[in-house]
Amino acid sequence: MVFTFGTPLSYGIFREPFSDAFGISPLALSGVFAVMLFTFFIGSGLVGVFGARFPARAVLLSCTIATGVIAPSLYVVDSLAGLTVVFAVLGLALGTVFVLVASVVPRWFDRRRGAATGLIFVGNGLGLAVLPPVWQVTISAVGVRQGFLLILSVTTAAFLLAGLVCRRPQWASHSSATAGELLEWLARLGGTRSFQLLFVGMALSFAWYQLLAAYAVDLFAHRGLTAAGASATFGLIGGVSIVSRIGSGYLADTMGSRRAFLASLTSAAAGIALLFVPATAALPAAIALIGLGLGGTATLYIPLLMTVYSPEKDTAIVGLFNVAIGVAALAMPPLGTASVAYTESFTIAVLLTFIASIGGFWAIAVGTAT
Repeated sequence: MVFTFGTPLSYGIFREPFSDAFGISPLALSGVFAVMLFTFFIGSGLVGVFGARFPARAVLLSCTIATGVIAPSLYVVDSLAGLTVVFAVLGLALGTVFVLVASVVPRWFDRRRGAATGLIFVGNGLGLAVLPPVWQVTISAVGVRQGFLLILSVTTAAFLLAGLVCRRPQWASHSSATAGELLEWLARLGGTRSFQLLFVGMALSFAWYQLLAAYAVDLFAHRGLTAAGASATFGLIGGVSIVSRIGSGYLADTMGSRRAFLASLTSAAAGIALLFVPATAALPAAIALIGLGLGGTATLYIPLLMTVYSPEKDTAIVGLFNVAIGVAALAMPPLGTASVAYTESFTIAVLLTFIASIGGFWAIAVGTAT
């Protein structure tokens, strides 16, 4: 789980070094990273929905092979089209590992499912805290191509270990629906108001962070931090989220996943609002609140969905809402980059981030009211 979210959400760090290494404009590269997020969320979501009948181990080992194959690919790829293919495969492999692990592990727990989910999602928090500065330091030290090879080689080894041990519990009910039956189920589900609100709400509940990741490092550097300091500060959001990933899981077991999820979105919105304050002194509070909100929403959306829908379709449900998150992710990197480039200011970008967090709160609150 450390390597799933950490790499695709480090795209703000990739932009300049990849632009220099391949002679491609940062705006064009933001489109490449949008494709990566598209396959990370939507592609892997579709794998989760229609690949739920396959053994988890087989799918995870397939992702291991894909990651290993593209690790040295930048030594032979030098075009925008080639980079798009590489990052599309990378996003699909990383996202599929996330969907499988995130949906299978909670099935082992009937009691304290929230706490168990929080513990496994600590891996995501570690990735968000560690991977951005690791990518930044590695690329600065050995270059884009060798850095890509080194980090993806470690990722491949981690996925191999996960593939060897991850499986569904033998006693848990499991969907054996055919593709046609799944399409029929999706059609029925899509016609309900609750699903429509939850689909939009989940998309917005993650869109704010996808927007933030597109400009956060540049914003922190604009506030006076060094490049390394800005990357480390962005990583701190993931670091803070580790605490809330554990705490929110236990909180969900006591007060309910819905209330805990909405409280997390409130924390994120408050932290984003502090980014409007130009003084650097406001950054620590903003980072703390955003990190707490990120950890809670990232951890609790699966327990929340499992209380709304049958856990029998575990991977299909997680995959389906990954598609929702991916719909927003497709637009967020270019939107964040363009809003800063064309206004020469971070104000509009921060405002869009705040609106996304508030919109997510409203849609989830209304969609789960009954």
